[in-house]
Amino acid sequence: MRVFAQAVAAVMLAISLSGIARAEVLECREGQKAQQVAELTFGRRIVGHIAVSETQWLQFIDNEITPRFPDGLSVFDASGQWRDPTSKKIVRELSKIVLIVLPGNAEDLTRLNEIAEIYKRRFKQQSVGMILRPACVSF
Repeated sequence: MRVFAQAVAAVMLAISLSGIARAEVLECREGQKAQQVAELTFGRRIVGHIAVSETQWLQFIDNEITPRFPDGLSVFDASGQWRDPTSKKIVRELSKIVLIVLPGNAEDLTRLNEIAEIYKRRFKQQSVGMILRPACVSF
């Protein structure tokens, strides 16, 4: 899973640097603005424990995600699965998906990567899933 996450991060970085996936190329309808949207997927299963508790999760949002993206975000409960590279077994776990409409700053990707690295370290996770995509947005 770690190799997959590193490969995804490398591809996303290459795309972002090349400008291929830049939100500005979208033609949005009146009243909408072209922006990048990030989806982060956080597994909640900790080896030797049941899961990252709701309290731990809320503290992580308050201390790590919100300071980096204070304009807002959405959180969804999810169930996920992945194949353990060592045992080749399917592992199922509860997860959280965080959706952030990125402000369009040069440091957006750096901040997303910081969040992922802190979560992996703090909760002993192999990876945090990250999807970046262009979107037409209105609020």
